[in-house]
Amino acid sequence: MKANVIKSFGGFDTFEYQEIEKPSPKPGYVLVKVLATGVNLLDHYIREGTIVPELSFPHILGADAAGEVAELGEGVNGFNVGERVIVVPGFPGNKEDLDVRPTVTAPSFGLPGLHISGTYTQYMEVPAYAIVKDETGLTAEESATLPVALSTAVHAVKGIGEVKAGDKVLIHSGASGSGAIQIQVAKALGAQVATTVRSDEKAKFAKSIGADLVINTNNDDFVTKVQEWTDGAGADVVIDNLAGDILPKSIEAVKATGVVVAFGFAAGPEVKFDIRSIFFAQKNLKGSMASDIEDLTWGLEQVKAGKIKPVLDKAFPLSQAGKVHELISKGKVVGRHVLLPWAV
Repeated sequence: MKANVIKSFGGFDTFEYQEIEKPSPKPGYVLVKVLATGVNLLDHYIREGTIVPELSFPHILGADAAGEVAELGEGVNGFNVGERVIVVPGFPGNKEDLDVRPTVTAPSFGLPGLHISGTYTQYMEVPAYAIVKDETGLTAEESATLPVALSTAVHAVKGIGEVKAGDKVLIHSGASGSGAIQIQVAKALGAQVATTVRSDEKAKFAKSIGADLVINTNNDDFVTKVQEWTDGAGADVVIDNLAGDILPKSIEAVKATGVVVAFGFAAGPEVKFDIRSIFFAQKNLKGSMASDIEDLTWGLEQVKAGKIKPVLDKAFPLSQAGKVHELISKGKVVGRHVLLPWAV
């Protein structure tokens, strides 16, 4: 079978598209034929070596997989060969850890593409408890945009941020793969949403997926705009995908006793702020990492009901993973890009 592997940390040309051995499912496991795999900014960070200092090479990146059951290992019930499935983006390696919450704290937790072999391949072997049926009615390309972005958005917005109907929520980078789904999750929960972008094209896109207020930060200060939008109170919740010099301003933008959810660090991992900015107004700064299977299944229910839609930008052959990484790293994506393992 074909896979796109890396044999060291490095640039966009690090990938090697090659033939590797096709796995056979062990008892309790399923062999999934990967029809499409999403590409996340995290994949880029892992490839360049900024997430973990070492990996076991050769390594297969990727945490998003939409596919179909190719083969069932001994003892697997509840699935049929040919049935469409989605691989859970992060799960325990040991069945004994299945009840640990948050799942990321399980001793045997593994994220495909980071701790374990990933999705940039034609076939992957996963435990039967780490796949869910794809009943969304979407194409494989559309479904592949969802697992990481959807489950982590639900975890951050619904779980950590505790967003509810009537809340006013600020979500950064509304045209990114994560931000676009976070907007829709917040809207599905009944919230009003403001979002930031950096171009008119991305502003139009963010508006099209439900954002109530779109702020082009090339033209306007988002703290000022949020204060105006909330009559001076501040947002109930801020989902900060950026960190760097943006997170201190996110703290400014949230109301007293409000919540800032630290979700990513696209603007840089180092943050400096005055502790008094959260101390006196009792603002809450919380981290959100990975997700639980319940986040994915709740999100897929919203997709099936038409409340959340995939944000597929373009699809590329798996062999072009390096090109897609470059596009994502430079912010030249509106929504999500996917790779097709079976395309020539």
